[in-house]
Amino acid sequence: MTTVLLDPGHGGSDPGATYRNYEEEDFTLTIALLARQHLLEHYQVNVLMTRTDDRTVGLSERSSMANRENVDFFCSIHINAGGGTGFESYVYNGGASPRTIQYRSVIHDQIMSVIGPKYSVKDRGKKSANFHVLRETKMPAVLLETLFIDHSNDIKLLTSSDFMSDYAASLADGIGKALNLPRKSTRTTPTPQPSPAAGSRMYKVIAGSFKNRENAEKLINELKGKNVDSFLSAAMVDGASYFRVQTGAFKNLQNAKDQLARLVQLGYKDAFILTPAEQGTAQSGQKTDSSRSSTPQPKTPSPDSRDIPILGETLVSGTILDLYVEKTNPSAPQLGDLYEQLSKSYGIRGDIAFAQAIHETNYFRFTGVVNRNQNNFAGIGATGPNVTGASFSTPREGVLAHLQHLYAYATTKPLPAGFPLVDPRFIYVERGSAPTWKDLNGKWAVPGSRYGEMILSIYLSILQFAIQQLNAAQSAISKQI
Repeated sequence: MTTVLLDPGHGGSDPGATYRNYEEEDFTLTIALLARQHLLEHYQVNVLMTRTDDRTVGLSERSSMANRENVDFFCSIHINAGGGTGFESYVYNGGASPRTIQYRSVIHDQIMSVIGPKYSVKDRGKKSANFHVLRETKMPAVLLETLFIDHSNDIKLLTSSDFMSDYAASLADGIGKALNLPRKSTRTTPTPQPSPAAGSRMYKVIAGSFKNRENAEKLINELKGKNVDSFLSAAMVDGASYFRVQTGAFKNLQNAKDQLARLVQLGYKDAFILTPAEQGTAQSGQKTDSSRSSTPQPKTPSPDSRDIPILGETLVSGTILDLYVEKTNPSAPQLGDLYEQLSKSYGIRGDIAFAQAIHETNYFRFTGVVNRNQNNFAGIGATGPNVTGASFSTPREGVLAHLQHLYAYATTKPLPAGFPLVDPRFIYVERGSAPTWKDLNGKWAVPGSRYGEMILSIYLSILQFAIQQLNAAQSAISKQI
């Protein structure tokens, strides 16, 4: 069977072109996921992707994957920038094969036959360039530049669910026509798509998430009537396809919270924030070769599929916790050992409490209303721009207050002896009202309908990092023996 590799440009630490609250990596991934879905529904074809979430993938990784998997066609998807408008396509300028040129011509013409007359998109032409992914791939390869992220009319189209759907379908049909793919006689269920995710630095505000595309489009139109810009984003959660309505992406957590509060005030109480860590928990869903690794990988539970009690044993060491944060924030305070040691006295999952602190402080960068000097790692008492919450004299006291606040929610038992009560909000908690992390939803953070899930998503990422560190250590030891 013919194999096509779709390559959503950029991702992870490389967002690509940016404009206002939009990033190229989000649009390219949505287009690729929708195109893949269309291909699998309508054609007999095997479809691979260089990334199915928001992870970092180097140029050499992309071309190497194409060559290693010996795919029949490679298509790289990008969004343009720099003052122009319209659509253009590229092949390698160092001698593209006649077949490559033919494939590009069919795909380009098919796309323009749809988006040209329907959306008045300018045809910028069929071009050639010395792009790495075109030069280093061994099979026919085409790179598409889809509109301009910084053009007012183009960004309106990129944030239109109708355009994104039509563009992705025309791309898929162009590939089907160019490669002469056999059509499926009946409509079948597409292979599940993982949700866009991973190392994004942005907090994405989702107004709603639907299995039915029409419901998502209805919400987009409804929001437009209330002067809220939004666009459709394809995703997959726990094996099911969803259509998310995204209303913004923010580097500052407080800005995302403000947007969420605006949505709640407008009546959208199911709105939520996708944190950078939560965006990184999707399964890749790509073809794997189990023979490549001799070390069995422990299975970790999805934070959306189960809950975990607040009370319990800490599994990840303080050293690993600090190393995990250091990847994102090299100047973060070294708090891992404090969470590991102090949590033992309270019988609290200190590693998950640490994940909560990451969520509250944006990886200890303190981009919200609480500042670094407050040593308030849990946002205790911080309820708004002018209410910055409690302050503690030392990092140790701040960690202790955090654990005490969790203890108040988790159990009705008296506080353990040996430590003074430093949590100023302890007496206001309904004791024992939240024995699990998901039970904190609507209590610790308001509205906070996914607060616990966000914490557990970060914790899952920490566990995956810990496993990587363990495997690396085992590998180093085996080489020395």
